[in-house]
Amino acid sequence: MDELLQSIGAKIEEAMPGAVLESSFVFGELTLTLDPSRIIDALKLLRNDPDRQFVSIIDISGADYPERERRFDVVYHLLSPKLNRRIRLKVAADEETPIASATEVYPGADWYEREIYDFFGVLFVGHPDLRRILTDYGFDGHPLRKDFPMTGFVEVRYDDQEKRVRYEPVRLTQEFREFDFLSPWEGPPLPGDEKAKDGR
Repeated sequence: MDELLQSIGAKIEEAMPGAVLESSFVFGELTLTLDPSRIIDALKLLRNDPDRQFVSIIDISGADYPERERRFDVVYHLLSPKLNRRIRLKVAADEETPIASATEVYPGADWYEREIYDFFGVLFVGHPDLRRILTDYGFDGHPLRKDFPMTGFVEVRYDDQEKRVRYEPVRLTQEFREFDFLSPWEGPPLPGDEKAKDGR
């Protein structure tokens, strides 16, 4: 356990009473789970304190836990070049309640938050341009949610005759395919393949 990170965690808990809901060490890094309404205060504290100087935001990522009431985790990864240490902050979010955008503290959070909005549907209040970043403009749903179908809702193809992109409902044609397990293109025979030949 890193004593320096441990002392940083203790100072944050002291400076922001009630903001830290949980503290743990994961993969050699301090992870603080925070009250979502206090995330901006925590980011400013870590960035502006001359003893800490967590001036670089490395990443913001999301995770989906559909069994929870607040199903999403938004995870901030910060770096202090002065201390050569990283810290991880987590807040829980849901589909309707926006959390404050980190762009006012770290302008580089802009595209990270857009990606989380695009893939998970988490809303960030105060973001300068919250719109999809990687999926198409008319995309339906948020593809990294665990309840999003693996096949998606539509397939996209270019129609050479019409000279345009077409969106069509997904068709799972592979279910009608006949599998030839002895073909070199299907891979080597596996135990049990002989049962398919016997009709069992």
